[in-house]
Amino acid sequence: MIRRPARLVAALLSAVLVAGCGGGDADAPAWHGGRIFLATGNTTGVYYQLGGGYADLISRHLPGYEARAEPTGASVENITRVASGDMEIAFSLADTAADAVNGRGVFDKQPQPVRALARVYSNYTHVIVRADGKIDSFADLRGKRVSTGSPKSGTDIIAGRLLTAGGIDPNRGIQRLNLSLPETVKRMRANTLDAMFFSGGLPTPGIKDLLSAAPGTFRLLPLTELIEPLGARYGSVYTTALLPKEAYGLPAPTPTITVANVILVAADMPDQLAYDLTRVLFTWQGELVRVHPEAANFSRASASLTEPIPLHPGAQRFYRSG
Repeated sequence: MIRRPARLVAALLSAVLVAGCGGGDADAPAWHGGRIFLATGNTTGVYYQLGGGYADLISRHLPGYEARAEPTGASVENITRVASGDMEIAFSLADTAADAVNGRGVFDKQPQPVRALARVYSNYTHVIVRADGKIDSFADLRGKRVSTGSPKSGTDIIAGRLLTAGGIDPNRGIQRLNLSLPETVKRMRANTLDAMFFSGGLPTPGIKDLLSAAPGTFRLLPLTELIEPLGARYGSVYTTALLPKEAYGLPAPTPTITVANVILVAADMPDQLAYDLTRVLFTWQGELVRVHPEAANFSRASASLTEPIPLHPGAQRFYRSG
């Protein structure tokens, strides 16, 4: 895990001024010394690609600021690092972010001071098994070697909830391994894993590499049978969709579980900066689409629908400005 210098950079750059950012105060010092770090996810995931693209947009179009995307373990880690001031922007699954602001789940009785800039594209849950592994249904995962994603990731949370919904103890009902996406793909290829979970946009580069390199070796399990027990416990944060066959060159679409992604910032971020970051996201959204096609799958109208995660007041002002 890469950590930024402990505010040394901020101290050295505290004289950097914001010049002409969307009507902000040109004499106000740049927040955190003008350095913006984006907490993303695994290097072969969509968060990392879009985070890099967004960082580039911020650096080019927000005077006084320089941004950089950092690889992380994803949602849970991202939220804690933004809340602590170690990062300025975070990508997160909406279910994990909802737990964070309400002090539930892994954030039990510890609500995190984060706010949303935007609801963006939806993640598709991938449960991939070996075609020759005699896993014909979700129940067949019992007793198998399964990667549930990086520690402190949204994938790991969703995997645990899906296993529970399917009547499998996440910790004792399978041989559970918490592995990053690159390590998971490596072990799937080596036949030292029977199955893997990953929640990501389409296509997720690491998964595309896995499936395209060995056609017919792996397949995706359908998951929509689990939506009823998930909904009964967690409400409408989870939805269903068909994972299109074109995403990975599969023979047929796969019914699966989806959950929205959100872009988060600290609650104490200055309103003008939150406004400007949101403005940059939408003004140059077309450039972000060229980084990854999932950037086309949200609009100004849908992005403001972040409940139960509160919008940052600066982002809220942007959406109300028409």
